[in-house]
Amino acid sequence: MAVDTILDINNIEVVYNKTIQVLRGLSLAVERGKIVTLLGSNGAGKSTTLKAVSNLLTLENGAVTAGSIRFDGGDTARLAPHALVRRGLFHVMEGRRIFEDLTVEENLTAATFALSGRGVKPKGFDLVYQYFPRLHERRNGLAGYLSGGEQQMLAIGRALIAQPSLILLDEPSLGLSPLLVEEIFTIIASINRDLGVSMLLVEQNASIAFAVAHYGYIMEHGKIVLDGPTERLTADEDVREFYLGMSGGENHKSYREIKHYKRRKRWLS
Repeated sequence: MAVDTILDINNIEVVYNKTIQVLRGLSLAVERGKIVTLLGSNGAGKSTTLKAVSNLLTLENGAVTAGSIRFDGGDTARLAPHALVRRGLFHVMEGRRIFEDLTVEENLTAATFALSGRGVKPKGFDLVYQYFPRLHERRNGLAGYLSGGEQQMLAIGRALIAQPSLILLDEPSLGLSPLLVEEIFTIIASINRDLGVSMLLVEQNASIAFAVAHYGYIMEHGKIVLDGPTERLTADEDVREFYLGMSGGENHKSYREIKHYKRRKRWLS
């Protein structure tokens, strides 16, 4: 039986300023209703991958120069970012990107534009406040005065208002305390489980990402080098050493220097 994928990235290449190649034949898929995590070192191309999906690369003089991206069965190449949002793809960017001079409720109201042309009525803010009761307490306050954790909650809350079928999450744990990270990722898992929203999660904290994701990809230098169900990845000796900090030895080598790892690279033609 064929797997029902909501996002299919096939052998894409991304170039910035017409000269700097960041993604080199990258492929991955997100199964409908699942959380997929994308891990890798700084500069590997994780955020670029999300921007390629949401068609935000042009804002940074970047472009997909080869390959294809299909969201919910349709090619995304000629769709503007706002058109993708209205089709059900919401990108929660690194750094939250909320409207600091608007109140919490005004930020949520702004997200309802994503429902235009979809024949979908806004569900109100009750669902957001159900998952993030702290936002209800601060609903009339300016978003710029929220804590970092509350701003991240608001960023995810705006995604819920848009009623997406796929959420792209870029580093939701960035700059947050361990307790807040645990709280937010517990809510992310609940949203996926309760609402069936698919997610592509970019995260530096591999342990928390593996705790909520069903499938994972690891990328280095713009390519996928390892992938599999999270249970299999967490049992992999190299992944445990370099992403989960579970090495029993004292000598740490570069991940790319491990011959075992190189043999398992899945370069895509």
